[in-house]
Amino acid sequence: MITSVTIGTPLSPSATRVMLLGSGELGKEVIIALQRLGVEVIAVDRYKNAPGHQVAHRAHVIDMTNHDALMALVNLEKPHLIVPEIEALNTQTLAEIEQQGIATVIPTVKAVQLTMNREGIRKLAAEDLGLPTSPYAFARSGAELQAAIDNGIEYPCFIKPTMSSSGKGQSRITHQAEVLPAWEYAASAGRVDSGIVIVEGQIDFDYEITLLTVRAKNAQGEIETYYCEPIGHVQEKGDYIESWQPQAMNAVALAESKRIAKAVTDSLGGLGLFGVELFIKDEKVWFSEVSPRPHDTGMVTMASQRFSEFDLHARAILGLPVNVTLTKPAASAVIYGGVDSTNLAFEDIDKALSVAEADIRLFGKPESFKRRRMGVALATGINTDEARSRAKLAASLVKTSAA
Repeated sequence: MITSVTIGTPLSPSATRVMLLGSGELGKEVIIALQRLGVEVIAVDRYKNAPGHQVAHRAHVIDMTNHDALMALVNLEKPHLIVPEIEALNTQTLAEIEQQGIATVIPTVKAVQLTMNREGIRKLAAEDLGLPTSPYAFARSGAELQAAIDNGIEYPCFIKPTMSSSGKGQSRITHQAEVLPAWEYAASAGRVDSGIVIVEGQIDFDYEITLLTVRAKNAQGEIETYYCEPIGHVQEKGDYIESWQPQAMNAVALAESKRIAKAVTDSLGGLGLFGVELFIKDEKVWFSEVSPRPHDTGMVTMASQRFSEFDLHARAILGLPVNVTLTKPAASAVIYGGVDSTNLAFEDIDKALSVAEADIRLFGKPESFKRRRMGVALATGINTDEARSRAKLAASLVKTSAA
């Protein structure tokens, strides 16, 4: 029997309450998508006035790795769903919350625990599921890191914290003199200091994609897997600087990408959107990473799809049907802070919006750094080349200054 979905009225006893743990630019868009569906949203982050704080019904600042603080807040707000948006969380607390029936963790506690740690998700993909990945090893010291490289990983290779995001702590090294600096950078830059880094061998690939994969209920109430058109992207030091959709792929590689994405997301379970990162060469595909939430490269979907990745995530976690239709080729390009400031001003917005079919999103982060992502330009076109050109032009026209 198919059960219908009921959503109450915000700020009333019947409200459907969702708590976001992490309220950056991606969380902000998820909050807006949820509120359009009549959901009461509580935004939580580690710093005041985070982007999501500015649009939520209520906002809190806590250390989300602290068991007592997290448990106390959940007991205070009594959310029906908890949606982790960052890696720096106490996942054991989330497990206790779900075991006690206080709230449902999206997509699952298992997914959150495994994906916040590169060690867990890489072992799941390569060892449990037998999926193709780059060669890898884990190291707990500079000496272990050097030994792993010498014993098969070789140069060039990538050093990353096991717990980080947006490229923080990542290095590409080509010779021995870079090993210890890369170890120190990775060990100090992780979201959670686990004392472990991953070293990955460089593989020869043509391009990399994000395959947004959605686990949602179909018309029969059964969980089905849906795929957005593949997203191509350019990264610099592990952080995305532009993306476009669709990325042209041959049919065999696309089918293999979907097979790998389904295997990983089926294993993680639950409902919601996953950002699955993959390396492609001809018809070969390697699994890289997965995020159990909207992906930064997927911001392009705010221009390219009938429903953005944020809309899809909101609908899926509420048990609602989804539609992954692409409406037009589009691209995104990052707008950086350019300066270190707590009083940033954006100039020449009119010039950026004068670019054909362009739009921008400014995130409202309260503090800017030179290489901090403060906004994104979006554009559509007759093809992805035209869209990329427009998005990059629009982004370049936005100037920043310390007001």
